[in-house]
Amino acid sequence: GEWERDKMCRFCLLTGDDSPYVWDFGSAAMHHKRHSDWLEPDHCLAGVVGMRGSIPPEFGLMKKYAKDIARLIREAGMADMPVGVDYAETAMFHALQEEGLHVVDGQQIMLAAREIKNWDEIQLLTQAASMVDGVYHMIYEELKPGVRENDIVALSNKMLYEMGSDDVEAINAISGERCNPHPHNFTDRLFRPGDQAFFDILQSYQGYRTCYYRTFNIGRSTPAQVDAYVKAREWIDASIQAIKPGVTTDQVAKLWPKAEEFGFPNEDAAFGLQFGHGLGLALHERPIISRAVSLDHPMEIQTGMVFALETYCPAADGYSAARIEEEVVVTETGVEVISLFPAEELPIANRY
Repeated sequence: GEWERDKMCRFCLLTGDDSPYVWDFGSAAMHHKRHSDWLEPDHCLAGVVGMRGSIPPEFGLMKKYAKDIARLIREAGMADMPVGVDYAETAMFHALQEEGLHVVDGQQIMLAAREIKNWDEIQLLTQAASMVDGVYHMIYEELKPGVRENDIVALSNKMLYEMGSDDVEAINAISGERCNPHPHNFTDRLFRPGDQAFFDILQSYQGYRTCYYRTFNIGRSTPAQVDAYVKAREWIDASIQAIKPGVTTDQVAKLWPKAEEFGFPNEDAAFGLQFGHGLGLALHERPIISRAVSLDHPMEIQTGMVFALETYCPAADGYSAARIEEEVVVTETGVEVISLFPAEELPIANRY
């Protein structure tokens, strides 16, 4: 459930082929026993450790549950094996080590297991993207002077939850002079005639995420704004056309401009603007595609990967900018684009 997603009070143990043990917040464990028939009832346990540090380690809960975890690992005959932990409070790492467990980084193996999506996962990711298609049609109709960035964020949240989203993680709404440089947020700024505005919708359907930008102009556009959009579109199209199984991420990253070529001092400062990242149970999965990392550490693109490609181009006016993002599924011969709201040309909302 979303209530517990960011509170560090749910944890799970996997030991070989045994069913997972799930510790959850108080009465939620009883609910799982009654209603979650895919879990073993006696593996649904009540438990809480630190709640992001609000329960200090000296209160003993971390030590208590570290002992329980160590006991279950020993009973499974795995006490001498490394214990991979993907994410935990620092004090919990220490508590597990104090029980004699060899704690190692489990995050990398979990992400490796999620690189290739199966058919069911691709359908869920496609459904999540289709929900955002609809939200962008609503945004296209609502963008006009007198409406604020936060109004669009509110309307988008409402529509997504009505369609079945289980988590609207964030919505970026950036317009006018805020477009360059990209702030990755939203404000109460009023849209004005001629504004360039771009949005990113990050939401989850049945646990599977979207990251999906679109850029619009309000009422009218200038040549500088159109030129920025055309460049951003050309950069993203070049990367889409290049992707197929066997291509490596450095080959894709090289198709995008260097940071210095679009107004940034280095790749660290421009990170995330010409970018690719896996999508799945998290917003950022593998592969990561960026000139900052991919040139020295290329990864091979494989059939079944699902990722987002995003480009950004500042306009010559000094404040407008275009941002485009497409979600793609890697097929045996190339890619299928699953983000379908039209973006081949700059959309003009409520054209004058």
